[in-house]
Amino acid sequence: MTMLADAMAVAQGVSDPELPMLTLADLGVLRDVREEDGRVIVSITPTYTGCPAMDTMRDDLVHALRNAGHDDVEVRTVLAPPWSSDWITEDGKRKLAEAGIAPPGEARQRPPGPVPLTLALPVRPVRCPRCGSPDTGEVSRFSATACKALRRCRACREPFEHVKEI
Repeated sequence: MTMLADAMAVAQGVSDPELPMLTLADLGVLRDVREEDGRVIVSITPTYTGCPAMDTMRDDLVHALRNAGHDDVEVRTVLAPPWSSDWITEDGKRKLAEAGIAPPGEARQRPPGPVPLTLALPVRPVRCPRCGSPDTGEVSRFSATACKALRRCRACREPFEHVKEI
């Protein structure tokens, strides 16, 4: 395996600190892994400006790559284009649902330029990840993180989190 292929495999296996059932690749924040003159350069994009998990993501990537034998590692933050919940892979959405977290639907299309972070209400019914019912209601606009909402299913009465469409 080449140095780049190994570094890519290691970076793709690093878990998200807030959603540990997902890798950074599943979440869509891992943008690029490349090699320049023996240095591994990884590019990541925050899910939203000021995401508090970015430092942990960076540290986890550096730690995993160094443990795999890549001594010279740089992690860069890429802000453009901005992350979208549409970048979560289908496998990532499946993993969220299996963990009892409703995955996001398709995000609204937005014109080029500055991106307002509205964290608006979902544009579709949010199905309960436990029983599948669309009869759910929002309990709190924000959950454990700003990119998730707390909801409750009216059918099975279980609470669950929903990753917002951004």
